[in-house]
Amino acid sequence: MAKKEITELSVEEKLKALYQLQTTLSAIDEKRALRGELPLEVQDLEDEIEGLNIRVDKIRREIEDFSMAVSQKKAEIAEAQASVERYNRQLNEVKNNREYDTLSKEIEFQTLEIELCNKKIREAMIRIDECERDLGTTERLIDDREHDLQQKRGELDEIMLETKEEEERLRDRARDLETKIEPRLLSSFKRIRKNARNG
Repeated sequence: MAKKEITELSVEEKLKALYQLQTTLSAIDEKRALRGELPLEVQDLEDEIEGLNIRVDKIRREIEDFSMAVSQKKAEIAEAQASVERYNRQLNEVKNNREYDTLSKEIEFQTLEIELCNKKIREAMIRIDECERDLGTTERLIDDREHDLQQKRGELDEIMLETKEEEERLRDRARDLETKIEPRLLSSFKRIRKNARNG
């Protein structure tokens, strides 16, 4: 029965149905245009926040690694100092020059090892400070972006709330109109609309 009704429509009625469908779909497009770039901005902010959170995790791991390196170097310093003290005690009990030279070289080597460890500790502490400053900056940036995101989401939700009922009503009307148009004509209409820049 429905197919019979479609074929019985005059050319004028078919054109009117197409025109009404076009105006309805254009009205839906206008509602979407009200949102503008907000959905994209919200998505961009969400992606940026996710990237910043990954960066924060990376910085925290770096700080942890440097802190572990400092602890390790302090342990090495304590070990080297214990060796120096032991070698100094042995110096008092040497019996020949060769033993004295060997112990002196060991003391010198351990002293250099202590200096090297202290240098590495200073470098690690500098890197920890840099990482902590970077971490603070990144966390402030995340807070700013989250604040912006909340504002943009609020604006988007407000617009969506205002236009949702109207958009649903227009979609229902478009579906009703599509049932009145021949399938061949409807597919041609959709193809042309899809290829048009503004629908």
